[in-house]
Amino acid sequence: MKKEIIINSNISETRIAILEANKLVELFLERPDNERTVGDIYLGKVVNVVKGMRAAFVNIGQKQDAFLHFSDVGEHFSTISAVIDSTNSRHEGYHLPIDRIKEGQEILVQIIKEPISTKGSRITTQISLPGRFCVLVPDSKLIGVSRKLDNVRERRRLKRIARHVCPENMGIIVRTVAEGKDIRVLKNDITTLVKTWERIQSKLKKQKAPSLVYKDMGMTSSVIRDLFTKDVGKVVVDSRKLYRNITSYLKEVAPNLLDKVELYNKKVPIFDHYNIENEIERSLTRKVWMKSGGYVIFDHTEALVAIDVNSGKFIGQRNHEENALKINLEAAREITRQLRLRDIGGIIVIDFIDMRDEANKKKLFDEFNNELRKDRAQANITQLSEFGLMEMTRERIRPSLLFRFSETCPTCHGIGRVTSKESILTQIERWLRKFRASSRERSIKLVVHREIFNYLTEGFRSKNRKLMWKLWMRIDVAPDDSLDIDEFKVFSKKQNIDITDQFKS
Repeated sequence: MKKEIIINSNISETRIAILEANKLVELFLERPDNERTVGDIYLGKVVNVVKGMRAAFVNIGQKQDAFLHFSDVGEHFSTISAVIDSTNSRHEGYHLPIDRIKEGQEILVQIIKEPISTKGSRITTQISLPGRFCVLVPDSKLIGVSRKLDNVRERRRLKRIARHVCPENMGIIVRTVAEGKDIRVLKNDITTLVKTWERIQSKLKKQKAPSLVYKDMGMTSSVIRDLFTKDVGKVVVDSRKLYRNITSYLKEVAPNLLDKVELYNKKVPIFDHYNIENEIERSLTRKVWMKSGGYVIFDHTEALVAIDVNSGKFIGQRNHEENALKINLEAAREITRQLRLRDIGGIIVIDFIDMRDEANKKKLFDEFNNELRKDRAQANITQLSEFGLMEMTRERIRPSLLFRFSETCPTCHGIGRVTSKESILTQIERWLRKFRASSRERSIKLVVHREIFNYLTEGFRSKNRKLMWKLWMRIDVAPDDSLDIDEFKVFSKKQNIDITDQFKS
């Protein structure tokens, strides 16, 4: 499958698009005020241990304390004194069982998930340093090879090399891009990572918690390091500075990929040239249309995403079962792509069009499962239920695209709906009745959003005229586009003051 990496850099942000067969499947975004933090290593201080949650909260200097689940600690964890001990970092006296994690301890942690909503970063004590070809795991005996390498003979060869070059008291995971590389290439990569770890140890001796001790690569560099593999046809970038950085990095680690890097210098913006802007806009909509005429709806709640498949404009020539299968299979392909593109994680429930044939249900499950294999994030799915529902979980590392590209609406506050005009009129009439019962004034000025102004004053027998006759008072209505659609203000004509809050419930 043809793969391409397209990079757009401007003053406010850097955007990296991954294309497969000319279709946008992943989008990375980094802004100066919101840099990527996954992979960063901190010296943190335990501030709270909640045994009921089997977790601890660790101050690493961010707005919210980081969340350390005991499953991210392993059987033991190392206090900071173990890390900076140059003689033997595996000394038993420095390793403490989980039930002895206490408040006030300083521990070395690494971010594995970025802060999401009101939740702080998720962290681990199992430190790892990724390189181009290997991942170094300090204080470990792990020797492994990426599961994405299918060739059994190559896996064995790489594992033998890893055992041979692995430093003492450290573990190594060989990455997919190491396929076909010789011992010299892997050894150079590991040597660089070991030097990085030594610098971290030296820095720790001077640091006090909470503090950052290691900053992982930025978004662009990490994408080139992790995703620029031999199956990528080209990398196109519109920034000379980034182009120089990328080519300089590749000269050291993968000179054979240099000819695949291009500098884009056309007048048309790079994302428009590759039709990426339209795909981004499409990925932010609630409804996504499919070629068949069916569509998929995406709805976000705090802990769950609901996805609904609908037949829409699709008119099939066959029976309902075959029509449902056709739409569901197309939806499965579109949903898996949108999950990657929107970076949706957590619990996901998909409502497919009902099918009765068990063979068709299996076809849908297999198709969905096969499409998920293209996704780098870990996911688990269940068979279709009797109601046509498929439940799944997908690894969540950062906030989804929707929350990175948009903010909560100040009018509807995230529900996606606004108060109806009829309900607003009821609120206004209720206010006026309270005012009428408590005041002798008979003339007021009502200021509303322009849409409500048009609604109240339309026609000779307008709703405002009916209100005046009903309450026997004069109401002058004025529009104000700065108000929310469900907001109104009332001014006393006699006193020339805002009296709205005096008669609100």
